[in-house]
Amino acid sequence: MSFRMKTTVIQRVFTLFLIAFPLIFLSCQQKSTDKDLLPSDIVKNPNSADGLVDAGDMPVMKFETDFHDFGRVIQGEKVSFGFRFTNTGKSDLIISGVSTSCGCTVPDFPKAPVKPGESHKIDVKFDSEGRRGFQNKTITISSNAQPATQVVRIKAEVILPEESN
Repeated sequence: MSFRMKTTVIQRVFTLFLIAFPLIFLSCQQKSTDKDLLPSDIVKNPNSADGLVDAGDMPVMKFETDFHDFGRVIQGEKVSFGFRFTNTGKSDLIISGVSTSCGCTVPDFPKAPVKPGESHKIDVKFDSEGRRGFQNKTITISSNAQPATQVVRIKAEVILPEESN
């Protein structure tokens, strides 16, 4: 490599360093103030490192059933089921989100807090359009309960209309 080529390479590396260093340095600075932090008294986590859990005054989501079998469903048919649950805990249950394993399954859940002793349901609608054969779908519920996530399941056998006779 000639002296001129070495100088050009060194100049390019130095220029790149001058551009990259401020970007990296400025992007790594985290600014946090006390107003951004949650007060420690509202964060309640009864889990411990030894695996023992003291739910104490936490809400508890108790389902009547965590599984539903729709049986045989004709392709294109839409079916639904309500997973009934009760807050058996000692404080308000807040469902923060419900996700499904497939876009063909749509949940509807209570947005308002569920008081201790109250019962509600999570409606799950399954659209069999474009599906065929055995279908197993999971619905994951996230809440402030103990445990924080719970899973319920649905199952169906999707058949073609000509197979239903």
